[in-house]
Amino acid sequence: MTDHHLPTYADVEAAAARIAPQAHRTPVLTSSTLDTRLGAKLFFKAENFQRMGAFKFRGGFNALSRFTPEQRKNGAIAFSSGNHAQAIALSAKLLGMPAVIVMPQDAPAAKLAATRGYGAEVVTYDRFTEDRQQISQRLAEQRGMTLIPPYDHADVLCGQGTATKELIEEVGPLDYLFVCLGGGGLLSGSALAARALSPDCRIYGVEPAAGDDGQQSFRAGKIIHIDTPRTIADGAQTQHLGEITFGIIRRDVTDILTATDTQLVDAMRFYAERMKIVVEPTGCLSLAGAEHSGLDLRGARVGIIISGGNVDLARYASLLNGTL
Repeated sequence: MTDHHLPTYADVEAAAARIAPQAHRTPVLTSSTLDTRLGAKLFFKAENFQRMGAFKFRGGFNALSRFTPEQRKNGAIAFSSGNHAQAIALSAKLLGMPAVIVMPQDAPAAKLAATRGYGAEVVTYDRFTEDRQQISQRLAEQRGMTLIPPYDHADVLCGQGTATKELIEEVGPLDYLFVCLGGGGLLSGSALAARALSPDCRIYGVEPAAGDDGQQSFRAGKIIHIDTPRTIADGAQTQHLGEITFGIIRRDVTDILTATDTQLVDAMRFYAERMKIVVEPTGCLSLAGAEHSGLDLRGARVGIIISGGNVDLARYASLLNGTL
């Protein structure tokens, strides 16, 4: 996809106005302990306090709010490991339309329960043997519903970019921005906002070390497909970046970093013990990347996007106790 056809910051601004009546303007947190450790000033955009517990609400609501009356009547269908599922389910409920969500059968119980709780119909599949996109497309055709993918969709990624827009508007220009990376919706949207509002900011995506398709793609200059990675970061168990998201990432992002599951648990424990917040493993990617990147952050103003806090509490406890 050429730059000419990619969404722009103007689309992020339009999304911000569209979602403002429903989305929370989440807090920006700080940690003097981490500031001292890294010699920098860190600003944490806490999307774990967003509606349904993750940034995904921004993109989901933005996409569904643009439906035609006919689309609203037939409803939306989505596939997701959990957070996009909840975002579409809640957005559909708020907009008065039906929703069907295709979710892996091993998705966290809390995410499955929350999605059903918002009124959506859940269809499960085996993430290691079945193709969620094929299942979703078949159901969309059978039921006349509109498929909203979790990241490779202009309205979705522009909605996600509103989190970084808010962060920079609140704290001012940044030198670095670290963003959790799965399929690239949050990273590409964040890049659009950061490039417009803080042009000199260096933007880093952070993905699981076991699923480094984004880093491979960034290095190769083309989208690389991998097998479903086995990692505790269930929100980033993607097999490849999207066409639209990769187009923005390769143009605007500085580099792609990775973090190990052990580093994610360390970050999750820090958030719990020192900052008193619950962050899901995927949401810990950005901090883990900043801490273990080897980059010299001394004296820098650093943005950290915490993507979400939706984690099964039994699983959360076992991870904090050292059971991966």
